[in-house]
Amino acid sequence: MEKTIEIQTYIEQLFTIKGVKIAEAKKKLFDEFVQEALNTEAVQTIIEQQSALMDKWQLKNHIADIIAKPLIIPNATCGKSYQAQIKPEQLDLDEMIFAEWKGLQEIGLHFNAEHRTIEGTPEQSGELKFTLLFKTAAEDKDTAPHEKIISLVVNPDPKTLWKNLPSDREGIFWKEDHVQYFGKLGEKHVVASSDRGRSHQNAGSFRDDDMAFKHIESIGWSVAAVSDGAGSYSMSRKGAQIACTSVIDYFENQLDQETFQAFENKINQYNSTRDVNLLKEIDVLSKQNLYKAVLYVHNKIKETAEQTRQSDPAQFQNPRIKNPIDYFHATLIFTLFKKYEFGYVVLSFGVGDCPIAIMNTEQTETTLLNWLDVGEFGGGTRFITQADIFHSKEHPMASRFNFKIYPDFSYLFMMTDGIYDPKFVVEANLEKHENWITFLEDLKGQNEENTPVELSARNREITQQLSRWMEFWSTGNHDDRTLAIIF
Repeated sequence: MEKTIEIQTYIEQLFTIKGVKIAEAKKKLFDEFVQEALNTEAVQTIIEQQSALMDKWQLKNHIADIIAKPLIIPNATCGKSYQAQIKPEQLDLDEMIFAEWKGLQEIGLHFNAEHRTIEGTPEQSGELKFTLLFKTAAEDKDTAPHEKIISLVVNPDPKTLWKNLPSDREGIFWKEDHVQYFGKLGEKHVVASSDRGRSHQNAGSFRDDDMAFKHIESIGWSVAAVSDGAGSYSMSRKGAQIACTSVIDYFENQLDQETFQAFENKINQYNSTRDVNLLKEIDVLSKQNLYKAVLYVHNKIKETAEQTRQSDPAQFQNPRIKNPIDYFHATLIFTLFKKYEFGYVVLSFGVGDCPIAIMNTEQTETTLLNWLDVGEFGGGTRFITQADIFHSKEHPMASRFNFKIYPDFSYLFMMTDGIYDPKFVVEANLEKHENWITFLEDLKGQNEENTPVELSARNREITQQLSRWMEFWSTGNHDDRTLAIIF
């Protein structure tokens, strides 16, 4: 009955569209026409064909929507592990009886059907294309698959964008772009590396950092110095170099023998008596000796600045800089240490933003041996070249010296901000022992590059390992890097 009504309705609508009107007198004739078998079959066939046509259109339209709908997946980075999940709202894989990802392998990727992820390590950069060949469940198995073009942006490895231009060997005060050092310091050893930063490599400019080490046999003390030349001052690289070498020179050749001997005598008395009252006297004498060394360094840089201005005045043309020594601005940290029967006496000095830290033998405690000159908004760094550090009321010179006694120590770290900034981020983190343990684990290979440094005097590749470690990538941190480890 329902089919008869449907057929009659269809014919009535068809006649109306065609402008055929059924007179009231011919209603009975029309009913007979509707019920004729040939006419019924014809209408049923038409309805079925129309339904099939609509289904085909809906399928075609759906497939077109699948092809046209953007499949937005996160950008990748060339050479870095990548994984992007395809979510149902992005692409309904369940309705597909066939899906083949074509072109992913050429990129270095593949489709993980179990987790519905595109993953792998892209081997090329650019806006890359790959194709999804698919068939839906509503289609016959013999139907040719459809193609959906998908775009993936693979960013280049930022490391590859940096140039490594050599510094000008003919430039004033040229020095090596990279230096490394390993040797004995008394009964300890030191491994160190000073590397030109990527920002300097990219511009072909000079390495501003410097370092120097010496065990001075005549007094039995070991000296280690690290300096960071202020890159915005044109001859700071020389200032850093003089700062380090002058520290060694002072304790080896210019030492005030009388004052230093009094200092040694007090330590020897303490060695015999363990009189704690002597420690205050030793502390005062240590500051006196260190102060003379610091003043000597400042004057040596000042002397070089004056000589350079006379011999090469063209180098001093910055209207904002009036004092020649300012062209040589550099920070400075240095330590002296010597082993006695009761342990190690460790002296230190620091001006600028380079930390010194010592870790005990049990590796349960790390002590920062200097405070850092850092400003809330930058510009807080002070330099060995600034005369006002010697008479500052806010930061008295005496506060820059340190005197400590340790039974022994496992590591003594000295570094410039090229290491400190990426590895510790803020000054407060230097005060936390757990951060130094993390740093030590990083050195041992717990890092993104899986680059270890075996801190052993028997390790013949220790300098090469440290140099490789120093190449670590840290976004936004491309300054010179200098690190010295005494162990």
